Amino acid sequence: MCNSEKSGCLSREMRPFIIGIAGGGSGVGKTTVACRILEQFPSWGAIKYTKTPVYGSVTDDLKVLSEKGKDTKRFLDAGAGRVLWVRSPFHELSEVLPMAFEMLSHLEGVIVEGNSAVEVLRPDIVIFIAGHEGKIKQGAESVLRMADIVVSDRGLPGVHQRARKFRMDEIGTMLEFVAATVRDKKTARGQAGE
Repeated sequence: MCNSEKSGCLSREMRPFIIGIAGGGSGVGKTTVACRILEQFPSWGAIKYTKTPVYGSVTDDLKVLSEKGKDTKRFLDAGAGRVLWVRSPFHELSEVLPMAFEMLSHLEGVIVEGNSAVEVLRPDIVIFIAGHEGKIKQGAESVLRMADIVVSDRGLPGVHQRARKFRMDEIGTMLEFVAATVRDKKTARGQAGE
């Protein structure tokens, strides 16, 4: 089971660096931000999570992942070293997601997109995208409270005080902040492992 100390069978010091991207709803820019981050970190992996009502699966078939119009194709086009598509009901996610994560354990870092996946994996950095409208779908509040970075053009209730806030037109500045935070956290992780 994944938690704040482990993802799959790997300790926090041994596992790839994880950036989780969650959002207030569909179409707010989660995939766009994930792709911009993947462009900064070539060869990192990416996991797209889609909630399903019945079964859990992990897709690594490049033919499926490369289909026009899929977020997974956008990840590949942005330079992801490997992409997986995880589909699962929430109650099976703690079993399916570690299997997927283990498939990417050889990579330096992984971008995970999807609110429920972020809740289960507890990434090193959580980015919450509220979009231009600033509306939050029901159930997204718990992920918003986890956020290290919040991107929204409006003030949002429930944002932790430690969260760094950016507007949608500040994505470039936010990406610089993410790169610096990754460097700092990786350095701290390396020093803790000595």
